[in-house]
Amino acid sequence: MSPYERISAYRTPRRGSWRRWFSAALPWVFVFCVAAATMLPVRDWVRRSLPSSADSKAARDAEMVWKRAGTPDTRHAVDVIRTIDGDTFEARVHLEPGLDLNTRVRLRGIDAPELKASCAQELQMAEAATGALRALLGEGDVRIFNIGPDKYSGRVVADAATRRTANVSTAMLAAGHARSYGGGHRNGWCANASQPFAK
Repeated sequence: MSPYERISAYRTPRRGSWRRWFSAALPWVFVFCVAAATMLPVRDWVRRSLPSSADSKAARDAEMVWKRAGTPDTRHAVDVIRTIDGDTFEARVHLEPGLDLNTRVRLRGIDAPELKASCAQELQMAEAATGALRALLGEGDVRIFNIGPDKYSGRVVADAATRRTANVSTAMLAAGHARSYGGGHRNGWCANASQPFAK
């Protein structure tokens, strides 16, 4: 450099400019990362709290089933898709010609042990109750009646009958696979696992 060349005090040297840019941007990168990290749980919570299209379709179908069911004595033929547990099954309900809807059917008036059991005895009873309901529904010519809304979306509560069984709920109670249930709080099964059901 010539001894007569003037150095401008206002011009920053090129050397090290990327370091200055990086040190100026570093706090903003940190802020962005913290904001993104805090939004991940919120985004997951929002996604889980919004109903999926499958859930909303099941809720719409269940609502249509009970709203179009007619009088409590009107019987609708169903095709049993699967037995869920000792008091609930999934079915295709034939409401009217050209209108068939899938829904879960909770048997009216009974409560069976849960497959998501709290103890080994409850699980054993739940498996037996599920098998018993599967066998009853396997009799064929399954029909549901006295259909109403259930407290859980995507499901209806109803009485069911088969070719040989006039009322499936009554048969489950008589066989000792369920207890009477009229709504409200349910006691657990583990404390009473060794005691017989009140028939």
